Amino acid sequence: MFEPLRKRIEAQGEVLGGGILKVDNFINHQVDPILMDACGEELARLFADTRPTKILTAEISGIAPALMTAKYLGLPVVYARKHKPITMPDTVFLTLAPSHTKGRMVELIVSPEYLANGEQVLIIDDFLASGATIAGLVRLAQTAGATLVGIGALIEKTFEGGRELLSELNIPIEALVQIAALDDGRITFAKV
Repeated sequence: MFEPLRKRIEAQGEVLGGGILKVDNFINHQVDPILMDACGEELARLFADTRPTKILTAEISGIAPALMTAKYLGLPVVYARKHKPITMPDTVFLTLAPSHTKGRMVELIVSPEYLANGEQVLIIDDFLASGATIAGLVRLAQTAGATLVGIGALIEKTFEGGRELLSELNIPIEALVQIAALDDGRITFAKV
């Protein structure tokens, strides 16, 4: 358990019901760069031995932890866009994934210019919950012919089963903080 993040969640995280933890104050809407830097350094330490060549994440909330992890590993970050800009080529890697907070399916789009065959990809995201968004990122990497070397998240909601969904990949999966329950307005951290 990464204590700086756990303490911040304890102090400022808000349980909204329906399994949603609001961390907008320091991760999702407003970003605390000092905390994200510390989280990135820790994620980089956890995955240094996997020898990634690129970090993949999802737009928008995954960008801050991915960038800070990349800073410490000296790697570029590719983020899956949710809308195709006119600057992207016609042929893209695209998949759909359900968004827990949006309550609908979202597109995840990556240009083949930035995710190639032979890349060693580390996926970094803000949350590991049901695993659906990360599974979408996995599909994008696999479609590109990349090799997955690990999955990292700031926060894992262990009660949503994402780790189990992704465990068949047989790669390291790390979360800096694990939450066992979000009941009655309380955050219960997993005993590690």
